[in-house]
Amino acid sequence: MTAQTQDMLKRLGIAVVFGIAFAYIESAVVVYLRAIFHPHGFTFPLEMFGVTAEAKRLFVIEVGREAATLVLILTAAWLFGRLMQERAAYFLVIFAVWDVFYYVWLKVLLDWPGSIMDWDVLFLIPVVWASAALYPVLVSALMFAFGAAILYRCAHGRPLVVTRWDWLGWLASTCIVIAAFCLGGRRITHADYAEQFPLWLFAAGFALGVGVCIRATSRRNGRRELQTTAATA
Repeated sequence: MTAQTQDMLKRLGIAVVFGIAFAYIESAVVVYLRAIFHPHGFTFPLEMFGVTAEAKRLFVIEVGREAATLVLILTAAWLFGRLMQERAAYFLVIFAVWDVFYYVWLKVLLDWPGSIMDWDVLFLIPVVWASAALYPVLVSALMFAFGAAILYRCAHGRPLVVTRWDWLGWLASTCIVIAAFCLGGRRITHADYAEQFPLWLFAAGFALGVGVCIRATSRRNGRRELQTTAATA
Protein backbone atom coordinates (compact mmCIF):
# COMPACT_ATOMS: atom_id res chain seq x y z
CA MET A 1 0.00 0.00 0.00
CA THR A 2 1.42 3.36 -1.05
CA ALA A 3 1.84 6.32 1.27
CA GLN A 4 -0.81 8.21 -0.74
CA THR A 5 -3.31 5.40 -0.24
CA GLN A 6 -2.56 5.21 3.49
CA ASP A 7 -3.07 8.96 3.85
CA MET A 8 -6.34 8.78 1.90
CA LEU A 9 -7.65 5.94 4.07
CA LYS A 10 -6.68 7.78 7.25
CA ARG A 11 -8.47 10.96 6.17
CA LEU A 12 -11.46 8.95 4.99
CA GLY A 13 -11.64 7.13 8.33
CA ILE A 14 -11.56 10.40 10.26
CA ALA A 15 -14.26 11.84 7.99
CA VAL A 16 -16.44 8.78 8.66
CA VAL A 17 -16.00 9.20 12.42
CA PHE A 18 -16.95 12.88 12.06
CA GLY A 19 -20.08 11.92 10.11
CA ILE A 20 -21.11 9.31 12.69
CA ALA A 21 -20.67 11.76 15.59
CA PHE A 22 -22.50 14.51 13.73
CA ALA A 23 -25.33 12.07 13.01
CA TYR A 24 -25.75 11.53 16.75
CA ILE A 25 -26.17 15.27 17.25
CA GLU A 26 -28.80 15.32 14.50
CA SER A 27 -30.70 12.36 15.91
CA ALA A 28 -30.61 13.79 19.44
CA VAL A 29 -32.19 17.01 18.17
CA VAL A 30 -34.88 14.96 16.42
CA VAL A 31 -35.62 13.14 19.69
CA TYR A 32 -36.34 16.52 21.30
CA LEU A 33 -38.38 17.76 18.32
CA ARG A 34 -40.55 14.68 18.33
CA ALA A 35 -41.17 15.08 22.05
CA ILE A 36 -42.31 18.68 21.36
CA PHE A 37 -44.28 18.29 18.13
CA HIS A 38 -45.38 14.64 18.36
CA PRO A 39 -45.89 13.82 22.07
CA HIS A 40 -48.33 11.03 21.17
CA GLY A 41 -45.95 9.35 18.74
CA PHE A 42 -44.39 10.04 15.35
CA THR A 43 -46.63 8.28 12.88
CA PHE A 44 -47.85 9.01 9.37
CA PRO A 45 -50.04 10.65 8.36
CA LEU A 46 -48.77 13.46 10.54
CA GLU A 47 -50.93 15.76 12.56
CA MET A 48 -51.04 19.37 11.43
CA PHE A 49 -47.97 21.21 12.60
CA GLY A 50 -46.77 24.80 12.54
CA VAL A 51 -50.23 26.22 13.30
CA THR A 52 -49.43 28.06 16.55
CA ALA A 53 -47.13 31.05 16.93
CA GLU A 54 -44.69 29.02 19.04
CA ALA A 55 -44.69 26.15 16.54
CA LYS A 56 -44.03 28.55 13.67
CA ARG A 57 -41.12 30.10 15.60
CA LEU A 58 -39.58 26.69 16.27
CA PHE A 59 -40.14 25.72 12.64
CA VAL A 60 -38.11 28.74 11.49
CA ILE A 61 -35.37 27.86 13.98
CA GLU A 62 -35.30 24.30 12.63
CA VAL A 63 -34.91 25.57 9.06
CA GLY A 64 -31.95 27.64 10.23
CA ARG A 65 -30.45 24.62 11.96
CA GLU A 66 -30.69 22.59 8.77
CA ALA A 67 -28.96 25.37 6.82
CA ALA A 68 -26.23 25.51 9.48
CA THR A 69 -25.82 21.72 9.20
CA LEU A 70 -25.05 22.03 5.49
CA VAL A 71 -22.53 24.81 6.23
CA LEU A 72 -20.80 22.58 8.81
CA ILE A 73 -20.55 19.66 6.39
CA LEU A 74 -19.19 21.96 3.68
CA THR A 75 -16.65 23.40 6.13
CA ALA A 76 -15.48 19.96 7.24
CA ALA A 77 -15.18 18.82 3.62
CA TRP A 78 -13.08 21.88 2.78
CA LEU A 79 -10.71 21.16 5.67
CA PHE A 80 -10.39 17.44 4.89
CA GLY A 81 -9.63 17.91 1.20
CA ARG A 82 -6.70 19.64 -0.44
CA LEU A 83 -7.94 19.74 -4.04
CA MET A 84 -11.41 20.78 -5.15
CA GLN A 85 -12.30 17.26 -6.24
CA GLU A 86 -11.23 15.91 -2.86
CA ARG A 87 -13.33 18.53 -1.09
CA ALA A 88 -16.36 17.63 -3.18
CA ALA A 89 -15.73 13.95 -2.45
CA TYR A 90 -15.47 14.54 1.30
CA PHE A 91 -18.75 16.47 1.20
CA LEU A 92 -20.41 13.46 -0.42
CA VAL A 93 -18.85 11.04 2.07
CA ILE A 94 -19.63 13.06 5.20
CA PHE A 95 -23.19 13.82 4.08
CA ALA A 96 -23.80 10.14 3.28
CA VAL A 97 -22.43 8.85 6.59
CA TRP A 98 -24.32 11.53 8.52
CA ASP A 99 -27.58 10.65 6.76
CA VAL A 100 -27.32 6.88 7.18
CA PHE A 101 -26.16 6.96 10.80
CA TYR A 102 -28.94 9.42 11.60
CA TYR A 103 -31.28 6.45 11.19
CA VAL A 104 -28.90 4.12 13.01
CA TRP A 105 -28.83 6.42 16.04
CA LEU A 106 -32.61 6.92 15.97
CA LYS A 107 -32.96 3.15 16.03
CA VAL A 108 -30.72 3.05 19.10
CA LEU A 109 -32.41 5.98 20.87
CA LEU A 110 -36.06 5.47 19.88
CA ASP A 111 -36.19 2.00 18.32
CA TRP A 112 -37.32 3.78 15.15
CA PRO A 113 -37.71 3.19 12.24
CA GLY A 114 -39.40 -0.13 12.69
CA SER A 115 -38.92 -0.79 8.98
CA ILE A 116 -36.80 0.70 6.21
CA MET A 117 -40.12 1.58 4.56
CA ASP A 118 -41.28 3.76 7.47
CA TRP A 119 -41.80 7.33 6.34
CA ASP A 120 -39.80 10.30 7.58
CA VAL A 121 -39.62 14.05 7.10
CA LEU A 122 -36.26 14.43 5.37
CA PHE A 123 -35.70 18.15 4.99
CA LEU A 124 -37.50 21.50 5.20
CA ILE A 125 -35.63 23.66 2.66
CA PRO A 126 -37.25 25.13 0.61
CA VAL A 127 -40.34 23.01 1.35
CA VAL A 128 -41.00 19.80 3.24
CA TRP A 129 -39.31 16.69 1.83
CA ALA A 130 -40.67 13.26 2.81
CA SER A 131 -40.42 9.63 1.77
CA ALA A 132 -39.80 6.15 3.09
CA ALA A 133 -36.40 5.94 4.81
CA LEU A 134 -35.13 3.55 2.13
CA TYR A 135 -34.91 6.19 -0.57
CA PRO A 136 -32.57 8.72 1.10
CA VAL A 137 -30.44 5.78 2.28
CA LEU A 138 -30.09 4.65 -1.35
CA VAL A 139 -29.03 8.14 -2.36
CA SER A 140 -26.51 8.26 0.49
CA ALA A 141 -25.05 4.89 -0.50
CA LEU A 142 -24.46 6.23 -4.01
CA MET A 143 -22.93 9.44 -2.63
CA PHE A 144 -20.54 7.49 -0.39
CA ALA A 145 -19.45 5.11 -3.15
CA PHE A 146 -18.90 7.96 -5.62
CA GLY A 147 -17.05 10.08 -3.05
CA ALA A 148 -14.78 7.19 -2.07
CA ALA A 149 -14.06 6.47 -5.75
CA ILE A 150 -13.04 10.10 -6.33
CA LEU A 151 -10.72 10.02 -3.31
CA TYR A 152 -9.15 6.77 -4.50
CA ARG A 153 -8.52 8.18 -7.95
CA CYS A 154 -7.06 11.41 -6.58
CA ALA A 155 -4.75 9.45 -4.25
CA HIS A 156 -3.39 7.61 -7.31
CA GLY A 157 -2.96 10.71 -9.44
CA ARG A 158 -6.02 10.06 -11.61
CA PRO A 159 -8.66 12.70 -10.81
CA LEU A 160 -11.93 12.68 -12.68
CA VAL A 161 -12.20 14.34 -16.05
CA VAL A 162 -15.64 15.91 -15.82
CA THR A 163 -17.46 16.84 -19.01
CA ARG A 164 -20.34 19.22 -19.60
CA TRP A 165 -22.63 16.22 -19.99
CA ASP A 166 -21.55 14.91 -16.59
CA TRP A 167 -22.50 18.20 -14.95
CA LEU A 168 -25.84 18.27 -16.77
CA GLY A 169 -26.51 14.67 -15.77
CA TRP A 170 -25.75 15.29 -12.10
CA LEU A 171 -27.84 18.46 -12.09
CA ALA A 172 -30.78 16.70 -13.74
CA SER A 173 -30.51 13.70 -11.41
CA THR A 174 -30.34 15.90 -8.31
CA CYS A 175 -33.30 18.02 -9.39
CA ILE A 176 -35.42 14.96 -10.23
CA VAL A 177 -34.70 13.22 -6.91
CA ILE A 178 -35.34 16.40 -4.91
CA ALA A 179 -38.58 16.95 -6.83
CA ALA A 180 -39.70 13.42 -5.91
CA PHE A 181 -38.97 14.06 -2.22
CA CYS A 182 -40.75 17.44 -2.32
CA LEU A 183 -43.80 15.88 -3.97
CA GLY A 184 -43.72 13.22 -1.27
CA GLY A 185 -43.85 15.94 1.37
CA ARG A 186 -46.98 17.63 0.01
CA ARG A 187 -49.53 15.24 1.53
CA ILE A 188 -47.89 14.00 4.72
CA THR A 189 -51.00 14.96 6.71
CA HIS A 190 -53.30 13.01 4.37
CA ALA A 191 -54.24 9.35 4.63
CA ASP A 192 -53.01 8.64 1.09
CA TYR A 193 -49.49 10.05 1.71
CA ALA A 194 -47.67 6.86 0.65
CA GLU A 195 -49.61 6.47 -2.59
CA GLN A 196 -48.73 10.03 -3.58
CA PHE A 197 -44.96 9.47 -3.56
CA PRO A 198 -43.74 9.45 -7.20
CA LEU A 199 -41.59 6.35 -7.02
CA TRP A 200 -41.19 6.30 -10.81
CA LEU A 201 -39.75 9.83 -10.69
CA PHE A 202 -37.32 8.96 -7.90
CA ALA A 203 -36.24 5.79 -9.72
CA ALA A 204 -35.59 7.73 -12.93
CA GLY A 205 -33.49 10.36 -11.14
CA PHE A 206 -31.58 7.79 -9.11
CA ALA A 207 -30.85 5.62 -12.14
CA LEU A 208 -29.61 8.67 -14.03
CA GLY A 209 -27.32 9.57 -11.12
CA VAL A 210 -25.91 6.04 -10.95
CA GLY A 211 -25.25 6.05 -14.67
CA VAL A 212 -23.47 9.41 -14.69
CA CYS A 213 -21.31 8.45 -11.69
CA ILE A 214 -20.27 5.16 -13.30
CA ARG A 215 -19.50 6.93 -16.56
CA ALA A 216 -17.36 9.57 -14.82
CA THR A 217 -15.39 7.16 -12.62
CA SER A 218 -14.72 4.68 -15.43
CA ARG A 219 -13.27 7.33 -17.74
CA ARG A 220 -9.48 7.19 -17.96
CA ASN A 221 -7.22 10.22 -17.77
CA GLY A 222 -3.55 10.96 -17.21
CA ARG A 223 -1.68 12.40 -14.25
CA ARG A 224 -1.08 15.82 -15.76
CA GLU A 225 -4.44 17.22 -14.65
CA LEU A 226 -3.77 16.40 -10.99
CA GLN A 227 -0.38 18.10 -11.16
CA THR A 228 -1.94 21.17 -12.78
CA THR A 229 -4.77 21.27 -10.24
CA ALA A 230 -2.37 20.90 -7.31
CA ALA A 231 -0.17 23.68 -8.63
CA THR A 232 -3.12 26.07 -8.76
CA ALA A 233 -4.83 24.97 -5.51
